[in-house]
Amino acid sequence: MTRHGILLLLLLAAAPGAAATTVYKCITPDGRVSYQGSACAAGQRQQVMQLADPAPVALPPPLPIAATQAPAPSAPPPVAAPPPAAPLPVLYRCVRATDGKTYLSGNGQPAPYLAPLGMLGVLPSSLADTYGAANHMGHGKVTAGLVASHYTWVQDSCRELGPRETCQALRDAWDENEDKLRRAFQSDQPPLLQREAELRAQLTNC
Repeated sequence: MTRHGILLLLLLAAAPGAAATTVYKCITPDGRVSYQGSACAAGQRQQVMQLADPAPVALPPPLPIAATQAPAPSAPPPVAAPPPAAPLPVLYRCVRATDGKTYLSGNGQPAPYLAPLGMLGVLPSSLADTYGAANHMGHGKVTAGLVASHYTWVQDSCRELGPRETCQALRDAWDENEDKLRRAFQSDQPPLLQREAELRAQLTNC
């Protein structure tokens, strides 16, 4: 069997039931055989054949593409929780009885203390009445030191600060504490840091 015949048999062995294609087998006077899709030329013997079109090759289903799992979003760094707000402290501005200087106090009733009468500018009686007998007895002249040696009980006067005054006092205390913290040795910083946290919490409500 010629090579063309083998090719024809392979084509005829195509899957049955498929659509047919018309093929013309042409044989020339000198015996050459050819196959073509149109009728043979004049002078050639012609043989018509129906060849089944090859069935479409079923391709295997595509392999599932592995889903690329997106990396889980990294959790944002934890945000430092703001310090809990602390109520404004009750502060008092007090006036020292001895020299009139003011100071802040958390207690509106400071404890009384002894102060020399000379510092207060108050004498229970005149110098002549108080020390006249001493002079007559030859104990010397009345001096400032002798007057200052007499003491009396005094107490500073205080008044409660309003919210605005309290906030200003806290800001002043913050500035003072921060200045100390900048200049403090590391071993001296813990109480200043504790005071800083306390003031920060209180200033939240200002």
